[in-house]
This record gives sequence, structure tokens and C-alpha cells, in this order.
Amino acid sequence: MAGNLHEFTDANFKSEVLESAEPVLVDFWAPWCGPCRMLMPTVEQLAGEYAGRVKIGKVNTDDNHETAASFGITSIPTVILFKNGQLVDKVVGAPPKQHFVNMIDKALT
Repeated sequence: MAGNLHEFTDANFKSEVLESAEPVLVDFWAPWCGPCRMLMPTVEQLAGEYAGRVKIGKVNTDDNHETAASFGITSIPTVILFKNGQLVDKVVGAPPKQHFVNMIDKALT
């Protein structure tokens, strides 16, 4: 993944997300998903804007069934915000960027 955008997998999800000291925004997606591709530029922008304060990354649900199943991901895109290893916010679909900004800013306060 480019720049500040992380790639989370079944193998690294616990260490990279659940044990992270900073909040983590996770985009559950798949390459064949149109709305997922539409959301990608927003996620990339957020990764740049929140670099150093929030870890932002993606989980390819086709390749990482275990992680997707453990969070009950049945529709994609699903974006989950974790803080201190706990799910603090979740959105299904591709809302406007401001929705994610609000989610993240709330977690940072």
C-alpha cells in the first residue's frame, strides 16, 4: 500500500490494529466491489491527513476471510474505527468524507 495506507491481513491484524496505541480506521473491501473502489480515494486522503495520529488501512475480504468473519462483515465496503483494541464506530457503504472525519475526530478527543 502507498504512503501512510497500511495493508492489514489475518496474520497482522491483531498486532497492527487491536494492539495499536493509536486509533485505527480499517476499510474492509474487495477488488471487484465498485463502491469500495469509489471509497478508495477518500481513504487514501484520510491516511495522508491523519498521518502520525491515526493508523489507516485496508483489509481485502477475499484474501482475509478470518478477520472479516470475526467482525461480522457481510457487506462491503464496511469501515470500522478501533481505539484501544475496541470497535468504537462502524459504517457500511460509502458516505461522504466528512462522515469519516467526524468519526476520527471524535475518537481523537
